[in-house]
Amino acid sequence: MSLHDDLTALERSLGELVRAVGRLEKQVGGGLDIRRVRSDADHLGESLRLLKESVASSGRTAGRPATGDEGVVTISDAPYDSTLWTDAEDEGLGAKDRHAP
Repeated sequence: MSLHDDLTALERSLGELVRAVGRLEKQVGGGLDIRRVRSDADHLGESLRLLKESVASSGRTAGRPATGDEGVVTISDAPYDSTLWTDAEDEGLGAKDRHAP
């Protein structure tokens, strides 16, 4: 299935869930438990909407899956310049010329 097909299927399933919750709500009334289920279904709908917007804005298609490295920053293994740590205090120990409490 393509990404578009999966999102469409998810949207259709979520619509069925919302309709089923509505039918169940008519049968059991408006108690706390059914309101919680209704709220969860609404949150799923909002999450799906946000996901669809995210996919649309990233330009991701079925032919170009997520690589998992979007926003990843590579940090070099080379040692840091020691001058960065001049006059730095060791966490919990204080400055080098003073004694710890």
